[in-house]
Amino acid sequence: MKMMNKNTVLGWATFIMIIMGLLLIALAAFRYKDSAGWGFGAVGVGFLANAWVFSSLKGRV
Repeated sequence: MKMMNKNTVLGWATFIMIIMGLLLIALAAFRYKDSAGWGFGAVGVGFLANAWVFSSLKGRV
């Protein structure tokens, strides 16, 4: 098995956070119509923002 370096770990973390962010936004849009949907949507946007930061850190760490 090939060793994972820091950039590979950041790449996988970015991928997982994008998937989770989109999933949470989809939950907010299609499942929860009340005020809980706003919370799910906000957390989903936060996941996407963190994924953006992780993506920008690739190659710099």
